[in-house]
Amino acid sequence: MWDKFSSFILRLRYVIIILLVMLTAFFGYHTRDVKMSYKLAQVLPDTDSTLIVFEQFQEKFGQEGSIMVIAVQDQELYQLENFNAWIRLSDRLSVIEGINEVVSMSSIYDLVKKTEPKRLEPVRLIDSELDSQVELDTILRRIYELPFYRGFIYSADTSTTLMALTLDTEWLDTKDRSILMDDLMAQIEQFKSETQLRVRYSGLPYIRSNNTTKVSGEIKLFILLAIAVTATILLLFFRSFKSMFFSMIVVMIGVVWSVGIQAMFGYTVTILTSLIPPLIIVIGIPNCIFILNKYHREYKHHGNQILALRRVIHKIGNAIFLTNTTTSLGFGTFIFTDSRILVEFGIVATFGIASVFIVSITLLPIILSFQKPPTKRHTKHLERQWVHIVVNHLVTIVTNHRLAVFIVSAIILGASIFGITKIKTTGNIADDLPREDPVYLDLKFFEGNFHGVLPFEITIDAKKKGKATSYSTLKRIERLQNTLAEYPEFSKPLSILEGVKFARQAYYGGNPTKYGLYNPQESSFLGPYLIGRGNDEQKTNLLQSYLDTSKQVTRVTAQIADVGSKRMEAILNDLEPKIDSIFPVESYNVTYTGTSVVWLKGTDYLVKNLFLSLGIAIILIAIIMAFLFSSLRMVFVSLIPNLIPLLFTAAIMGYFGISIKPSTILIFSIAFGISVDDTIHYLAKYRQELSVHSLNLKEASILALKETGVSMIYTSIVLFFGFGVFTASEFGGTVALGLLVSITLLVAMASNLILLPSLILSFDNWLTTKAFKEESFVELIDEEDDIELDELEVKPIKETDNP
Repeated sequence: MWDKFSSFILRLRYVIIILLVMLTAFFGYHTRDVKMSYKLAQVLPDTDSTLIVFEQFQEKFGQEGSIMVIAVQDQELYQLENFNAWIRLSDRLSVIEGINEVVSMSSIYDLVKKTEPKRLEPVRLIDSELDSQVELDTILRRIYELPFYRGFIYSADTSTTLMALTLDTEWLDTKDRSILMDDLMAQIEQFKSETQLRVRYSGLPYIRSNNTTKVSGEIKLFILLAIAVTATILLLFFRSFKSMFFSMIVVMIGVVWSVGIQAMFGYTVTILTSLIPPLIIVIGIPNCIFILNKYHREYKHHGNQILALRRVIHKIGNAIFLTNTTTSLGFGTFIFTDSRILVEFGIVATFGIASVFIVSITLLPIILSFQKPPTKRHTKHLERQWVHIVVNHLVTIVTNHRLAVFIVSAIILGASIFGITKIKTTGNIADDLPREDPVYLDLKFFEGNFHGVLPFEITIDAKKKGKATSYSTLKRIERLQNTLAEYPEFSKPLSILEGVKFARQAYYGGNPTKYGLYNPQESSFLGPYLIGRGNDEQKTNLLQSYLDTSKQVTRVTAQIADVGSKRMEAILNDLEPKIDSIFPVESYNVTYTGTSVVWLKGTDYLVKNLFLSLGIAIILIAIIMAFLFSSLRMVFVSLIPNLIPLLFTAAIMGYFGISIKPSTILIFSIAFGISVDDTIHYLAKYRQELSVHSLNLKEASILALKETGVSMIYTSIVLFFGFGVFTASEFGGTVALGLLVSITLLVAMASNLILLPSLILSFDNWLTTKAFKEESFVELIDEEDDIELDELEVKPIKETDNP
């Protein structure tokens, strides 16, 4: 098949070039439609109960997670000039399109008792800039007498003042977010320049916007670094600008195709899919190295350019088809996770790898056919001595020191298993941020002063209309809020109960000691004031936010610290029986939701499914190897040198405190899919030597190591430094991905070059069955294979065959 395919490519090279140009233009046109993701990634499937509850909550009470907070911790803020600047900032922010509401000291209300008619009238404490320090101090004293705002607008010790901005979700989920954030930050910068005060920022919108900006910048950085690293390695390998340039054209076309298909499918750019363009470059370059190596070796051997190119397509096409297939499986298994973000990543990455294979096996030989034949300078790299010296040392090790190899492998395996027991699972929203990053530092600042900024919601369904506002339900909500106060991770809760307490304080003339839930005796004379008209618009907005129209369902809102999935799970497990004792299940239905809860469930779901995808990858690749080599024994043994690197990397994570989380669990499927390529190359060559040259088992094993060792070292160098570009990221998970995949592939190379031949030599008769020696239905030839011409029947190429 591949022989006919090689002839087809070279005969129709002009047609193929036109098709490739048209396809590249087509996908390139669609790349302009690719959009950044401005939403929190949906990890849970649409049918998950946690996600369904969250969506029902948003339908009933509106979007949560749309509040950005800014704060100042400095007593200088309460100087008249600075406080007036704070007032001006609040006013300027409130008129920015995309900001629905601004709540701060300069915009809060007191409740004043009115008797004709009986009502509680909201009165704004500050209408405009203040005239004197005495006026400011008087207002501050009154604010501090309103417990309703303690823990919301100012910290419990009054040292920190907060401004909460409710942002329009329609702006947050589009590219207009950047316009909104730029306008917002410009106003804050003006305040900072006027007062010289430090301002802190946090909240989900701010964290998401910051991350999106970083992802957008890192896409360009990674692509440039991947190009620079792989281009440098190609120049060092081949000492030829043309070889490097043509190879980069091939992989960049693969990048254009993958980004184009992503846009056509309507997939946005997430922190995962942003890695695909540099991944395509890094994974595609080995294809080019294989093709160029074989082309130079063939031409040097017989001096016929067209014959060399046909053999390149014939032999290398076969080999890299299999290696790209196994690599695609490493990514493709993410499609089975039923998680939208991983499915999209798996689809686009698989398509990208297939694209770069098609382009490399067609376009690169065609480009070479238009070039002059390689000179001695171009083929000099084939005689590089240091690689052959390394390979000869490896031969010595597997021939004479196999016992030492097994002992060292056993020690590494034992240490790896012990290290794995130290691995922890985490799922912090800000876990990937560097500890010195301002976003992370400000998040911890808010946790220290307000206990958290991540939404945590409790919905209470009283199962009867009107019951949610009854005294008995309010009393239970009070017990619930007191229970939440036992956990330092929660901020002060907000509910209709706090409104009732505020109303009671207002009824008693604003006395702060009267801030609390009324008793049954007070309800008769306090009731008319609770249902009085007051300010209808503000009252309606408050009720809609915390109570449904039937007054059957209400909510208790709190903010929780970014405690991570393990601590979050422990809190929920401890909290649930306590709340069940407060709200009997026969009378109330209580559910937990909010971004923090969805994130917890999503992290657990993702980790479990990623382990599942790794298992699927191992099984599928094992099936392919069994299909190719017709020996279950050989498949079993060949998996050992590929699983040890995974265990080794997992142990590194355990010893160095790198947690299992969505960004790090990706490592194993990706690395396994790539590292198993070396195993296939070695076994293919070993099998060929047994069948073609009728060598004995030891000679075949040693010769296979010599022939494949060079290519394994070359490609491992490319992959090691290629994945290393991800260590330039600002996200800890991406850094870990780049570093750990690089280490895994390096260990896998050593394992396949040393442990695999040692196992085969030690168990040769048991492993090498008759079925294994027989010719496979697929011809497997290693890319460094040097079949002698006199052992092949090659038909002369007619003049018309030469393009």
